[in-house]
Amino acid sequence: MTTVALSRRDTSAGAARWMRPVEPARLPDRAAVESALAALRAWDPYDGDAWLDDVADALDSAPPAEHLMDELAQRLCGYLMQLVSYAVNSEAELRDERATRLIVRAREVREEEPPGDYPRSVGHLRRMGWAVNELHDLLVELHAVKGPDSLKEDRWPTPPQGTP
Repeated sequence: MTTVALSRRDTSAGAARWMRPVEPARLPDRAAVESALAALRAWDPYDGDAWLDDVADALDSAPPAEHLMDELAQRLCGYLMQLVSYAVNSEAELRDERATRLIVRAREVREEEPPGDYPRSVGHLRRMGWAVNELHDLLVELHAVKGPDSLKEDRWPTPPQGTP
């Protein structure tokens, strides 16, 4: 395929002449587009409030029902993956020495095999909940992730004076 050149600029006013080749537009590779589309479909956006709800379920004094354990554990594993990614990308370990310890712990807890019996599964779920909670709190403190909307102080505006 040949390249097309732009016409020369007007040189009567003393401007420099130039010619620049222009490549014809190419369609993107189909496999690359499908791969990017699959990644977008699998993307789970950050939702700090949903994370807090799941951490609260994992750390509650009344453990979750047995049939809900696997789903909650999978979500917590996903949160750990995202948080570790946020921490590494924001170079949190360079800004705070606690980050390295929490990243290592998050990876270890995530890689543990879930126990087969219910009481041990509750313990594993709680370790994951604590790992999510502590790493998330540190990243919010370091401004690597946004704090949950539910914890903002101005979320519930005060009513005007004179209203019941």
